[in-house]
Amino acid sequence: MPDSTPAKTAVLLINLGTPDAPTTVAVRRYLAEFLSDPRVIDYPRWLWLPLLYGVILRVRPKRSAHAYASVWTPQGSPLMVQSRALTEKVGRACAELGIRVELAMRYGNPSIASVLEKLVAEGVRRLVALPLYPQYSATSTGTAFDGVHAAMARLRHVPELRTVSDYHAVPAYIDALARSVRAFWETNGRAERLLLSFHGIPERYVRLGDPYAEQCRETAALLRDRLGMTESEMLLTFQSRVGRETWLTPYTDVTLGELPRQGVKRIQVLCPGFAVDCLETLEEIAIRGREQFIAAGGERLEYIPALNDDDAHVALMRSLIEHHTRGWVA
Repeated sequence: MPDSTPAKTAVLLINLGTPDAPTTVAVRRYLAEFLSDPRVIDYPRWLWLPLLYGVILRVRPKRSAHAYASVWTPQGSPLMVQSRALTEKVGRACAELGIRVELAMRYGNPSIASVLEKLVAEGVRRLVALPLYPQYSATSTGTAFDGVHAAMARLRHVPELRTVSDYHAVPAYIDALARSVRAFWETNGRAERLLLSFHGIPERYVRLGDPYAEQCRETAALLRDRLGMTESEMLLTFQSRVGRETWLTPYTDVTLGELPRQGVKRIQVLCPGFAVDCLETLEEIAIRGREQFIAAGGERLEYIPALNDDDAHVALMRSLIEHHTRGWVA
């Protein structure tokens, strides 16, 4: 008989993922899934996979596990803790709309496939996939969509799907960032420079058509205007580069070493591309970045937290969800 159950709508908030524990074994398992994704590393498989399994996964997991341990909390990894907190608040904000909100990770747990299977089994027939990446890149948003489509390919009853590709210039997102910066200034004062550090990608990916760099620069320009800052007061850099390829420049780590030599002694760093705090913000910037800046002659590096589960972030998520479910919800 045909299914007469009223259509149910759900939103899948998707983040990158995290190891289950700050151990070498757990990190190796996570990195194997992450770094074998051709969206992330697009080298020919015959070249990349032997290098990954023969060299990288023998060396990098131990070093990464140490980094994860430095920011791990009693509740788990910061990315998981903050993603869950955000999801719970967004879920409560959307309850009156009759919309469920669930969290899934592109790599690791809870997987996109497991969450999607549960939702469909419970009667969800309309789905919005909302990756927690303000700026689109094939290496993040694109592969999150790959994960959704791959999971749907295994379902008998495939729900209607809508996707949110980016929100890098949405006024509510810029407002939320500006509000977080101003709140930090009210408590801590204003530094000589505000550094916006985005996750990097290989420059070659941009030449192939990835819009990420352009969207990062647009976010920075809009935030600069909103805060009334000049280009010399607000700087844009890219972090987390690995390997020998040229990545998007200027590099965050290089900039942190150069600023003290230019006479800049105090900076504040915001990472607008990260919806919630994670290894890249807390360990790479707030710990190692601060150490590097001070070692180069700087005096203070202050990290401005990600939006996390801030009320303005929750309101942004709800507005995106309302927009992308228009016509679905009475």
